[in-house]
Amino acid sequence: MGMKNSKQAPEKIVNVVGHPRQYHVINYLMRTFYIRHLVSRKRRRMLVGGYDLDMSYITDHILAMSFPSERMRAMYRNPLWQVKSVLDMRHSGHYKIYNLCVEESYDPSHFYGRVEMFPFDDNHVPPLQMIKLFCESVHSWLSVDPRNIAVIHCMAGKGRTGLMVCSYLVYSGMSAEEALQLYAQRRTTNNEGVSIASQRRYVGYWSKIVTFPRGVDNGPPDVNLPQPCSRELRRVRLYDTVNTNSVFFVVSELQQVPGQLYQPSVEVARSCCRPIKQGYHRNTSPRYYLSFVENDEEDKEPDAETPHVVVQMDTESSVIYQKTCLDCHFETPLLVTGDVRVIFYQKMIGGRLFYACFNTAFITSSLLQFSLRDLDKVGNKGKSICGSSFCVELLFGPANAKYQSLPQMDVDDSE
Repeated sequence: MGMKNSKQAPEKIVNVVGHPRQYHVINYLMRTFYIRHLVSRKRRRMLVGGYDLDMSYITDHILAMSFPSERMRAMYRNPLWQVKSVLDMRHSGHYKIYNLCVEESYDPSHFYGRVEMFPFDDNHVPPLQMIKLFCESVHSWLSVDPRNIAVIHCMAGKGRTGLMVCSYLVYSGMSAEEALQLYAQRRTTNNEGVSIASQRRYVGYWSKIVTFPRGVDNGPPDVNLPQPCSRELRRVRLYDTVNTNSVFFVVSELQQVPGQLYQPSVEVARSCCRPIKQGYHRNTSPRYYLSFVENDEEDKEPDAETPHVVVQMDTESSVIYQKTCLDCHFETPLLVTGDVRVIFYQKMIGGRLFYACFNTAFITSSLLQFSLRDLDKVGNKGKSICGSSFCVELLFGPANAKYQSLPQMDVDDSE
């Protein structure tokens, strides 16, 4: 009996020692596979050369992907060595990388030095000048050789990547909506490509300043960047709010830094919106009017003999008292120029509710309004303060107004 037991003991030891190695390898691979798919969420992935990578061809010459990572980040992002292997296998000598991340970089020598950076903040927008430089660079690279491709990525390879890819598609002749739709179809499984409202807004801005000369084929379009336009921000309001008596906000601008492509966001003001009290009126607050022609039809030829009735709606009307309205009036108008960001907070420190980015050159009237779908990163906290007809309203003075105090009088600010 003793001899029999002694023979079985080593056999058990071999089994116990041998299986954990295979188990750990399989467990590591399965865990890595699961984590990568969990992180990539609804982004399309490619199985190439035995590698499962978070990347998608938007066109035959445009490839979007997530960040090519090293060390620990490679467990849940694209491993850099796998990305390099696939690109060398498919497009050897004919690919160039465009890194949009400001928060992370890598040694360009991994990709033979063919790496160019156009950095801007995650979940935000770049200056229009950067979009122009990016599109010109991509166009130049793709024009060198018909086999060339542009590989574009941010960190997740969705929002910032989508904004710039769509901008280039517009630069190539698509409309903004066509570009956004193509990117959504090719990059995501749920058809939600560029989901941040401000990023979609900037693709729209870009489409307005890109023009294609008649009779010129295959040449780059003309890009007419808007001249810097200063606007006086005079009031911030949030209509139809619930569950709150105050909302804080911070206004910032993208600031140019000499010798640097990245433009950091610099705070220019912060304040708080509080409930408007009925009957309360500031003597220094001018009254603003929106003017429109009643029953005016664009297709109808003007009749000089028929007088047009101009209806003026006072924005200080008592209609604002029908639902909760939080208001902040600047005693001295705040001058803003270029790319502006307004972030709203539940508390001044932390608790972000939502935000919006815009360019002052594209404000066509004195009122800039954002419904819930026009705001960025609206989470549960943000939704919790919004009624059914919630709206953020920014009131501006005339374009390129000089910084000055306003007279105590009614002002017709219609445009």
